[in-house]
Amino acid sequence: MRNSRFVILLLLSLAIALGLSLFAEYNYLSISPRVLMSIRWAVIALLVFYAYRKRSLTTWILVSMAIGAEIGYDFPAFAQNLNVLSKIFLKLVKTIIAPLLFGTLVVGIAGHSNLKQVGSMGIKALIYFEVVTTLALFIGLAAINLSKAGEGIQLKAPVSNEIKKPAPQTVSDIILHIFPENIAKSVAEGDVLQIVVFSILFGIALAMLSESKRRPMLDFAESLSETMFKFTNIIMLFAPIAVGAAIAYTVGHMGFGILVNLFKLLATLYVSLVAFILLVLLPVAYFFRIPIKKFAAAVAEPVSIAFATTSSEAALPRAMEAMESIGVPRKIIAFVMPMGYSFNLDGTTLYLSLASIFVAQAAGIDMPWGQQLLMVFTLMLTSKGVAGVPRASLVILLGTAASFNLPIEPIFIILGIDELMDMARTAVNVTGNCLASAVIARWEGEFIDNPTPEQVLVEEV
Repeated sequence: MRNSRFVILLLLSLAIALGLSLFAEYNYLSISPRVLMSIRWAVIALLVFYAYRKRSLTTWILVSMAIGAEIGYDFPAFAQNLNVLSKIFLKLVKTIIAPLLFGTLVVGIAGHSNLKQVGSMGIKALIYFEVVTTLALFIGLAAINLSKAGEGIQLKAPVSNEIKKPAPQTVSDIILHIFPENIAKSVAEGDVLQIVVFSILFGIALAMLSESKRRPMLDFAESLSETMFKFTNIIMLFAPIAVGAAIAYTVGHMGFGILVNLFKLLATLYVSLVAFILLVLLPVAYFFRIPIKKFAAAVAEPVSIAFATTSSEAALPRAMEAMESIGVPRKIIAFVMPMGYSFNLDGTTLYLSLASIFVAQAAGIDMPWGQQLLMVFTLMLTSKGVAGVPRASLVILLGTAASFNLPIEPIFIILGIDELMDMARTAVNVTGNCLASAVIARWEGEFIDNPTPEQVLVEEV
């Protein structure tokens, strides 16, 4: 009871501090900036005290986001130097991805020697991915046509070297990119889909060997995956600092004022992403009998990491552990979740459909529905494999704009707030892929309701 009262007091204090700051920002109240800063830091001190009592990594991550936003607002010059901390975290996480995927996929496939189930899971996962991403596409398309956020913008041609026009890609190029020519190169470049393809083929080949020849490599892969999960636990202790630094950098170099400039576009994206969660993901979770509360609690930490770092890769190891904790077998997680990083980009697909029509609206081009659908389906095809890379969707957007003879100036307008948009779409990508692993587990009849620690341990072994 005391704890719930403290949480209510904390939320009220936070709301008051934010309200006073906003009223002062728009000259509705006359309050000294020093007084406002003192109030905000007093509330942050309460947040830190709550996190200390809670002793939860997820709570510390959320509190560190608030601290980072405040540092970025109060000390923007200093905050822009903190980006190195988030980059260290991202580099460390990227070292986990390849060995973790290899180990878990090989154990999941060769350890059970059920190649028929691997094919079954693959087909079911692709069907699910296609249905869900298509729904995301249409929600984004409907949202931008309703809000018309791009209309009335006066275009100017800014000069920017941050993004470059990509080389045009054919369907053959996209298909060829799925398959690795050099696994060391795929690991070095962090190409998740190529690592997954190699690991699946390696696991199938290993499953075809006799027990005496298969066992040593299987033991190695199992030991490797367990070691990488422990490695993840060590790195995640640094997550609150890295997340706070990422938020501080974003606010410090962009400021909160950018929200005013393109609020309509931001609101369109955020509302449409919430609509996608409520109208698509939530009904899917109910239909497949996924425990909503447990699922939400489990994904809170990986989603907050994805939101702050704008990288799905950064959240992958923790997301895999979170799904295992609610009853999804590791062999299914290891197969479905990495596959979803290339084929189940719910947030990115929705964003690209929305952003492409925004570009046309800003350019004053009236696109018929047929052409709109052709454009967004093209985007859905060319966007495969970009979820783990921050800002990569802008590159895809540039290539598509060139293909449909649209001007690139509106894309540079989007660039100004792309990090704020990337936070939301990456968080939805991670949420969607976590749910996909639970759905496929239920579909395969292997979801463990109310798993005990002993059941999870057996599943690991």
